[in-house]
Amino acid sequence: MDPRTFRMEILRYVAVHDCGRVINPLVLEGQVEGGVAQGIGGAFYERLAYDDEGQLRNASFMEFLVPYATEVPEIVIGHLETPSPLNALGIKGAGEAGVIPVGAVIGSAIEEALGVPVTEMPLSPQRLFDLTRSGC
Repeated sequence: MDPRTFRMEILRYVAVHDCGRVINPLVLEGQVEGGVAQGIGGAFYERLAYDDEGQLRNASFMEFLVPYATEVPEIVIGHLETPSPLNALGIKGAGEAGVIPVGAVIGSAIEEALGVPVTEMPLSPQRLFDLTRSGC
């Protein structure tokens, strides 16, 4: 995190998952990488903003931020293969492995680095600045 701008940058991300038997490694890696990108969006960018009357204020991609390829770090992927006993191919779901832990990993790292509790996402530079100033 840049201490002047509070901009966060993930330098490297490691994901290890168990999707049962790996059938198509290239498709599987794409699913995990896409999930990590989606998780980064939820951790830093994707915020739904409503006005006082409950109308969504950022309904287009001009106002609703999503991560670009430049915001997605190198992703190192590890595969564990524990075949499922519930189907003939021994496969399990794979797409969730990338997206689910990102917010918790980022929040935990920020709590450790800054000593402040993280209780909500996304963590914009403004939110990080506010956290460091308020102490909570």
